[in-house]
Amino acid sequence: MTEYAIVIEDAGDNLSAYVPDLPGCVSTGASVEEVTQNIQEAIALHIESLREHGEEVPAATSRTGIVQVA
Repeated sequence: MTEYAIVIEDAGDNLSAYVPDLPGCVSTGASVEEVTQNIQEAIALHIESLREHGEEVPAATSRTGIVQVA
């Protein structure tokens, strides 16, 4: 199983998520839980589409972290 980093952003009326290692793989949701579930499904479909088209599936290389700034 591969783990991809996701970024969740406030999009005003909802949340949006994207996958830095999978350009074009995005999703939305009304809550963190919903957008997380939706992006998980989007990742699976994105990878399936890449494979069906004979394209390479990018490796999961991005990492996430949080830093504090004064």
